[in-house]
Amino acid sequence: MEEKTVSTAIPGRGPVEHVSSGEGPAVLALHGAMGGWDQSLLLARTIGGEGYRTIALSRPGYLGTPLSAGRAPEEQADLYAGVLDALGVPKAGVMAVSGGGPSALAFALKYPDRCWGLVLVSTAGGRVEGSLPLAFHLLKILAGWRWFVESRRRKVARDPRAAARRSIPDPELLERTFADPETGPLFTELLLHSFHRMAERVPGTVNDVAVSRTVELPLEKIAVPALVVHGTRDRLVPFAHRDIVRPRVREFLRRHAPS
Repeated sequence: MEEKTVSTAIPGRGPVEHVSSGEGPAVLALHGAMGGWDQSLLLARTIGGEGYRTIALSRPGYLGTPLSAGRAPEEQADLYAGVLDALGVPKAGVMAVSGGGPSALAFALKYPDRCWGLVLVSTAGGRVEGSLPLAFHLLKILAGWRWFVESRRRKVARDPRAAARRSIPDPELLERTFADPETGPLFTELLLHSFHRMAERVPGTVNDVAVSRTVELPLEKIAVPALVVHGTRDRLVPFAHRDIVRPRVREFLRRHAPS
């Protein structure tokens, strides 16, 4: 699927990279750290369903959308509204994972009349404390080294299970994830996507980390229907518990989508 760019009417914000697929009520899909439109689309494929028009974005600082398009969650919310305007979409459901959460929340708060439903998967609703791992600081440097990226991509392609152990440390859960005929390939696809144009995913990731350290949103004022999915132990809820999450998300979307 070929990505496209759309220009909003917001001065100085630059192009927004996206893909649009399917037909029906619009759903805006927002990726997390080290993402892009490809991982936004993967999110919708993993827990969404057919019968919707999925608009999968590269958020600011990711792939073809410049960071100048909007650093703060509120600025990104304005950008999403501008994208919907440019595409002729009056309102949309919003589906976000991980670092896409703050801007999705900001959109629901600022544009409740344009958001018919909000699905949050493993997202941050407030400040995240704690120091960042050394691996993150190394990644910021090594992502620009083509030999490193290609070497890591080939290694992951050869043995995705080994690459996934850091994210899924429970051996039984890891085995169930890759034994599933749909979940295993989806998770492998997620791992491999991050190596494509990897350096172009770093600015947005760094910004998301900064946002997670400072974000404060009046969550009590959210007035749109919302479904929050978050595991108490599993760090990859949409993959490890896909068979639990997907029916609930589909029912939520069916119930609240405009006819």
